[in-house]
Amino acid sequence: MTVDGAPRPPSQDRGAACPWRSAVDAWFARNTFHAHAFSDLAHLAAVKRRQGLTISLGLPALNEEPTIGEEIAVLRRALMEHVPLLDEIAVIDSGSSDRTVAVARGLGVPAYQHAEILPETGTFDGKGEALWKSLHVLHGDLVVWLDTDIRNIHPQFVYGLLGPLLTDPRIGYVKGYYHRPLSEGASRSATGGGRVTELTARPLLNLFFPELSGVIQPLAGEYAGRREILEQLPFFTGYGVEIGHLIDVLGRFGLDCIGQVDLGTRVHRNRELESLSLMAFAIVQVVMVRVGERAGHPLRDQMNTAMKLVRTVPSPALDVREVREHERPPIVTVPAYRARDAGARSAAAGAGRTAARTG
Repeated sequence: MTVDGAPRPPSQDRGAACPWRSAVDAWFARNTFHAHAFSDLAHLAAVKRRQGLTISLGLPALNEEPTIGEEIAVLRRALMEHVPLLDEIAVIDSGSSDRTVAVARGLGVPAYQHAEILPETGTFDGKGEALWKSLHVLHGDLVVWLDTDIRNIHPQFVYGLLGPLLTDPRIGYVKGYYHRPLSEGASRSATGGGRVTELTARPLLNLFFPELSGVIQPLAGEYAGRREILEQLPFFTGYGVEIGHLIDVLGRFGLDCIGQVDLGTRVHRNRELESLSLMAFAIVQVVMVRVGERAGHPLRDQMNTAMKLVRTVPSPALDVREVREHERPPIVTVPAYRARDAGARSAAAGAGRTAARTG
């Protein structure tokens, strides 16, 4: 309000209430890319070679037999056999009961059970747990993670994410975004996917972490990062891992470290509302943990982790599901990981000395 009681012009209100607005707009313009800009794979491979980098692709999986074989075949052919962009592909399985692991191994790709990696640290269920443990078995300086239920897999899902990391030293963590059609029976909506993103994740970020309000799909399962950043991040063990990463990258490395890339259209299986409700519950937990920490009033121990789902058939009833997002520390704090890293550095130094003597 002005001194005479009249409302301020809207632009004045926006500027006073949202000091981060111009920073987000500038970030959006500077750090939003399209995969097409990085489609010259020979050029990307040359940039990778000049920088002396190695690149790993990790594929977290749980019962993805129908899609994982095609995903591996397409990406290996385009990004390892035709152009040497990827140095390794590995599947990190979470106890599949179908032939996911057999399909991957039949194609010559290693498939690890996440419960068997770093066994001294114990294990939790969840995608985030698989990603955290994957850092111990993947060796690349750059790590790409893709979901394994993609039905229209294309190499741009990988090279689009790698492009900003290879060509822009400011950027250390890259999220994908895409059009997500929603299929329900015979009907299909071109814009109906991403329901938890639009109804839960983005509203929460706008409320509590507005610096991240320009991130188009904060829950995208397609993203990549520099190892020296990923190994310093905590990992939530379930569906909250992606939103936790964004909040923590922002806090530790700043907004300009994050990039996002348009990967086109992603076709995958759409989950039922019950599954989406549980996913949203996990994501809210993670955001509120970070909100409480920032405010100096830890909320973790005050939050209920049991969700009552309403059943209407055959008669109204409540079904209780426990959803608890555990938090793994940065993997660089794990002694076995540090030992592995030290061993890799020693081996690289020895190879360098051998090359120097024979060169």
